[in-house]
Amino acid sequence: MKVLAIDAGNSRIKWGMADMNAPGERWLRRAWLDTAGAASISMALQDLPAPDCIAISNVAGEGVRTALQQALEHYGIAPLWVRGCDEQCGVKSSYANPAQLGADRWAGLIAAWHLYGNAGNTGSADKAGRACVVVNAGTTMTVDALSSEGVFLGGVILPGLDLMRTSLEHGTAQLKRQPGVFAFFPDNTADAIMSGALNAAAGAIDRMRDYVAQSGEGEALIVLSGGAAGLIQPRLNLKVELVDNLVLEGVLEIAREHGKGK
Repeated sequence: MKVLAIDAGNSRIKWGMADMNAPGERWLRRAWLDTAGAASISMALQDLPAPDCIAISNVAGEGVRTALQQALEHYGIAPLWVRGCDEQCGVKSSYANPAQLGADRWAGLIAAWHLYGNAGNTGSADKAGRACVVVNAGTTMTVDALSSEGVFLGGVILPGLDLMRTSLEHGTAQLKRQPGVFAFFPDNTADAIMSGALNAAAGAIDRMRDYVAQSGEGEALIVLSGGAAGLIQPRLNLKVELVDNLVLEGVLEIAREHGKGK
């Protein structure tokens, strides 16, 4: 089964074509385009085989959903739209309203569980799974807690690095956004802003890991993805698994389970 998996975010649309029957590496190709160019995705796919299934996580709004539907309608396949739900692919949700959870967060949790949390999938001799803190560092940053039994405990949302820096520019008279780098003791404004944003992001992850430990789940693994992941990882004195396109991995897992149910 060939699956076209799509992760439509606020800034970028990440996509991948995968062959679920292929041994080893399943991805035939992965790429991205600006969200504003959603309607052009068909051009990027024109030299790839037609998919048997299309699965989409979209948090970019109804306009992007419509653009994707129209761009892909020539395949004659009704897309599988990822939604938060009570339980799926071995993950259970503790959200007060599971359907309100963003599709990208739900897919990321499912990916983290199947890649690292579920002992049956990781080859661990221990029957117990492993708790994870699942982080997607994009336009916004989400930090979600996943128990060792595959239960989504809850999570937080905060501005991504660029949004943090832009908010200072818009909300103050003198803190204009400029290129900056991380420093322990910044000696200029640009570095102070970048260092503050990175410390805030790392602190949210570190704090969530502490909460997971205090809940009796033990030492959680940090599963980190998103455009700013490479900047945040060095600021964490923790065991981190850096995953490219974690949401796409989850979308693919959802499509696989959906295909088995037919």
